[in-house]
Order: sequence, then C-alpha cells, then structure tokens
Amino acid sequence: MSAAMRMAAMGPQRHAAPADAAQARARFFNSANAFNIQLPPVPSHSFTAEAQRAMDRQAPTGWQPCDQSQALGGGTPATTPLMLARYAHIAPGETLASHFVATGAIWYVIAGSGRTQEGDAALLAWSAGDVFQVPGTRDLHHTAGAEGATLWVVTDEPLLAAGGFAAPATDEGVVHYPAAEIQRQLALVYAAEPEAETSGRALIFSSELLESTHNIHRTMTLSLNTLPPGDSQAAHRHNSAAITLIVDGEDCHSMVDGERIAWDRWATMVTPPGAPHSHHNGGATRRALFLIVQDGQFYYRARTMGFAPV
Repeated sequence: MSAAMRMAAMGPQRHAAPADAAQARARFFNSANAFNIQLPPVPSHSFTAEAQRAMDRQAPTGWQPCDQSQALGGGTPATTPLMLARYAHIAPGETLASHFVATGAIWYVIAGSGRTQEGDAALLAWSAGDVFQVPGTRDLHHTAGAEGATLWVVTDEPLLAAGGFAAPATDEGVVHYPAAEIQRQLALVYAAEPEAETSGRALIFSSELLESTHNIHRTMTLSLNTLPPGDSQAAHRHNSAAITLIVDGEDCHSMVDGERIAWDRWATMVTPPGAPHSHHNGGATRRALFLIVQDGQFYYRARTMGFAPV
C-alpha cells in the first residue's frame, strides 16, 4: 500500500468533472497548505540617487519613482506593498501632469513654488515646505514658478492595483497646510508638556472630513516627526510600513532591524512592517525633521496597529 499524500503537498485541487466553466474555475486548498503563503519581505531601503536626480536644477521635468516592485515580487510600481512614493521635478515655468489611480495623494513641496490646476480650475498655489492632500483620482497639472520646483508625493496606487479596485469618484476638496502654519503648529507642540508615555514630539496632519480619525487620508497617515539635537527616539515597532522623507538634520541616522541607515537630506527611507527601528540625532545644534507616511489607517480600523516598544 502506498503512503498517503501529505496534506501540505496536495497543491490546489480542481473539480473532478466540471459541468460548466463556472465549476471549472473552482479551486480547493486545505488547512495544511492554505495559510503558508510565502511573500518576499519588504526591503529596508534609502532612495538617495532618486532624490539627487530630482533635486538637480538642470534635470528635465519628470518623475523619479521610489520603486522596489521587483524585490516585492509584483509588476506594479511600489515602494511598499500598498504605497508608492515619487519625486516630481518641474523645470522653471514648465508643467507636469499627474493622474494617479488612487484614493488620493499626499504632496510635500521640497523646493520652489507653483500652482496646481484641474482643467481650467485653479486648486491651489504652493511653495516650499507646504503639504497638500488631493482626494481621489484627478487629472491635474502642476506648473512651477520661475525658479522651478521639486515635490514629493505618496499614493496608495499599489493597493488599488493589487485589489483590482476602480479609482473612487469624489467631490471632496483639496486640503492645504502652508509651511508657516505647519511651523506655528509645531511650536505649539513644543510649548506643551508631553505625557510620560508620549513617543517624541510630532505633528499629525488631519482634515475637517477625517477629524474623527485623527488622520489625513482614508488609507494613509502623515506625521512630521522631530528630534532635538543629541536626542533619540526609542526603538519601537508597528505593523504598518513607513515611508520617510528626510527633511532636515545633522549627523542623524536610523537603526532599522539592526541595520544603521545614515540620513541624506531629501532621501526616502523605507521601514518594513514589524521591523524594530529607532531614530537618532547626533547633531549639536539642529532639530531633526522627518516626514512619515504610513499605511496606518488599515491597521487602526482593524485594531491591529501593534505599536510597541522594543
């Protein structure tokens, strides 16, 4: 008598005698092989070359995606499984079009100034240090001023692509956070006394529509984190992936899953989900600033954020 096949080795099973195409499409797994899905890990990475190309004043108008889809095992451009970050460089006086199949886009203006339009309608004028959030999928045109502009944008395009979701229609308004108001709000944070359990001093972005969720976007979160000179943020972990834009700092670095990652200004750094990580400001005079986008809204909704010290 031959030995019975092990359940884990059975592979997908099909209908023995399908009567039609609908039955032929059916597949069956079992409790030994259905839950052992092995996906490539999310790499920890710092996108420095992309940042340097985007900051080159002589660069042509265009995009610099922070794409590690090959390492993630998917064909859709992605920085993490559910998010995609890119730099936009716009030469002086030129216009760059965007159409993201996403539930929205979070923008940060690294340098320069300009305006964004939808058709003939002006949405907003922006300048260095501004944050703005555009809900839904829009056909937009971004025009730089006389000095040109560089922007950073994060979307949830990989999420929609992976799920086969259509881009949602929306009449929600753009939300704009000017640089001067961001600095005023950050000063209020520093003037207040934190609770003993508070992790650092950060400014969390939200909107009138999403005020009850304390966040800026339906799937993503945005915070401007800070570290005073000589300070560190204690090691911690969370289930969401994080995409970090290094805004400012001197002699700063992060430790991600035991690896030391030196900071380069305007680089985009990826922290994998669940990875222990900490941030360190070794400078003597400058406050470290780093803008962090996470796919955190999913985990908040599912009650599985899993933020914990290490």
